[in-house]
Amino acid sequence: MIQPVIICGGDGTRLWPASRRGLPKQFMPLHGSTLFRGTLARARILAPQAEPLVVCNREHRFLAAAQMQEEGLRPGPERAAVILEPIGRNTAPAVVVTALFREAEDALLLVLPSDHRIADPRPLAEALRTALPAAENGRIVTFGIVPDRPETGYGYIKQGAATASGAFAVERFVEKPDAASAQTFLNSGGYLWNSGMFLAKASTLIQEFETHAPDILQACRAALATRRIDLDFIRLGEEAFTACRAESLDYAVMERTERAVVVPLPALWSDLGSWDSLYETEAKDAAGNALVGDVTAEDCSGTLIMAHSRLVAALGLADMVIVETPDAVLAAPRERCQEIKKLVSTMLAADRRELLEHAEVHRPWGSFQGIALGDRFQVKRIIVAPGKRLSLQKHHHRAEHWVVVRGTAKVTLDDRVMLVHEDQSTYIPIGGTHRLENPGKIPLELIEIQTGSYLGEDDIVRLDDVYGRVDG
Repeated sequence: MIQPVIICGGDGTRLWPASRRGLPKQFMPLHGSTLFRGTLARARILAPQAEPLVVCNREHRFLAAAQMQEEGLRPGPERAAVILEPIGRNTAPAVVVTALFREAEDALLLVLPSDHRIADPRPLAEALRTALPAAENGRIVTFGIVPDRPETGYGYIKQGAATASGAFAVERFVEKPDAASAQTFLNSGGYLWNSGMFLAKASTLIQEFETHAPDILQACRAALATRRIDLDFIRLGEEAFTACRAESLDYAVMERTERAVVVPLPALWSDLGSWDSLYETEAKDAAGNALVGDVTAEDCSGTLIMAHSRLVAALGLADMVIVETPDAVLAAPRERCQEIKKLVSTMLAADRRELLEHAEVHRPWGSFQGIALGDRFQVKRIIVAPGKRLSLQKHHHRAEHWVVVRGTAKVTLDDRVMLVHEDQSTYIPIGGTHRLENPGKIPLELIEIQTGSYLGEDDIVRLDDVYGRVDG
């Protein structure tokens, strides 16, 4: 039986400002869904007998769980297991942890990155059937996308001789090429895009890590041995996993092993690694513009414009990317989209909060959005989902006024419990032990006005939390 493994630990920095650490690209909404949900749906088609095994950063656990539930999956240690990494360590540790997790049954692991867009899963299903005999015979199969353009944003695989199983030997892996080399690869017909999707038995992966990256294998064994169950999640041992070196599966094993083979995959595929690659997948007007949201464009061509919160008007632009969010705007030539990572590094050095969270911040109980911030005051719009509640908590430095604008709030304040209805308000003094709940069947919406000497999110002392949060 095939065990789908979905890897979703990346930050997607090249899709900033839409993708951020608090809401990376695999979880952000695109055309009514998310890439992660699309991967879950694809896994169900490819391996209908098995629930997926998900590996994600612990900061994204509630995002992953909520979207799994939206796809009809119930996360749990013995069901659709979600393994939490305490820190990102690239794909090699993530993959070997899942191999160790399924070592006893020697599962056939289908590794799927969570941030890919595949228009039609049928070619992948056909490629999977071709790959199965090779994987069952101890090969590590990767899927190479048949290129349709000279792409410089992807790595390539040089296809070797055909094997008896229908797969091909891997002659070599090639780093992201320059434009001339990419054109040569396309013309030759012997090169495939490296998709980052794999099929292999757990025992095969473990053996190859033992040979080529024993330190990673040892660290991951220790991290799995010291795991603990936290609600519906499996937390890897923090000390052991943090000590593991960060490495990709390609560098750790695939470029060294003699067991690698590749199956060509003729599919409309994108890893959405940059705004230019997203542009390629979007519907376009007659001038080649991809316009999303409230956009007015005049005399523009080949341009991607995304407006999230207001009107964006553009005049006379060619081959540009404009992305507007409530708190940041990106403008760049499409041909330089791969360099956005450098821009993000510059802002990271300046400690810009816009890299971490959106103006709307998601929590397991709902979301909040900053409306105004000044000296000793802050205003937020808070949404609490039906049946959800915040932690029982208190603040050392701020007081809060809550005004309910939709729904009904159940408020605990010290030894009192009260219902606050629409157009009513309540006051939480500094040091008051309090909790907010939504007992109703519609989202609870309220305006929170904070006042005090310090208004940071870390001024929260949690006394009781149904989500088991200690780290956020």
